[in-house]
Amino acid sequence: MMGKEEEIARIARRLDKMVTKKSAEGAMDLLRELKAMPVTLHLLQSTRVGMSVNALRKQSSDEEVIALAKSLIKSWKKLLDASDAKAREQRRGGPLPTSSSKEAAEAKDSSRKRPELPRMPSAPRITTFPPVPVTCDAVRNKCREMLTAALQTDRDHMAVGADCEGLSAQIEECIFRDVGNTDMKYRNRVRSRISNLKDAKNPDLRRNVLCGVITPQQIAVMTSEEMASDELKEIRKAMTKEAIREHQMARTGGTQTDLFTCGKCRRKNCTYTQVQTRSSDEPMTTFVVCNECGNRWKFC
Repeated sequence: MMGKEEEIARIARRLDKMVTKKSAEGAMDLLRELKAMPVTLHLLQSTRVGMSVNALRKQSSDEEVIALAKSLIKSWKKLLDASDAKAREQRRGGPLPTSSSKEAAEAKDSSRKRPELPRMPSAPRITTFPPVPVTCDAVRNKCREMLTAALQTDRDHMAVGADCEGLSAQIEECIFRDVGNTDMKYRNRVRSRISNLKDAKNPDLRRNVLCGVITPQQIAVMTSEEMASDELKEIRKAMTKEAIREHQMARTGGTQTDLFTCGKCRRKNCTYTQVQTRSSDEPMTTFVVCNECGNRWKFC
């Protein structure tokens, strides 16, 4: 199974490159390979190949490629429908009927058949792996819309063929399950995801979510520090170090001196403290505080 999973993942990556380059050369060979493989629901979910094929279908103008991609997606959709039906049956508490029990039930019902209601045509379902969790809550649906818009920033999703609606639904579902309701804590959690995903200075976060490097479960619970860009993490680290140094100065109190002149008030009533801020073979950093106006500066 592992070899098959790697092979499907390899095909998915090649299809993604074709979408990025907007060139479908060789796509038919890859799609035929997929057609010949016995793909399971587990393989669809672990490799996300359905999203890759669907992205190629949307972009391609080759009718043969489009037809084969549609055929694959249709066959894979049957696996999802079967899985959904099984999950619904399990939620009801009853086992799935075997062929013999099903026939017995049909024979029993044949004597008291009720007229069937006309079936309404079902709405076309968005191809997504795994299935999108559904909710009728207006607040939750609005949050999903805003998360979708954040994921679509700069159109990175088009390059990888990501299903932003499906991803946003899974992220929101994870947040809702973690918080338990739609109160202020839930809304603040959603807002922080949206602002970080839209951050122009931190595109890697959004791209990692779209590519599956960061899962919906992970982004749903990440802290602001974890979501921050590498640049911001370095700034925060430097600020923390500076705060520790200032705390050390405050505790030691420093040494009174008139050797320094304050750049603001021009007085010489100062206190200085020396702290080893760099490697041990380099000189210490001198922190100076003006006792008259509170101005602070340092010498390295």
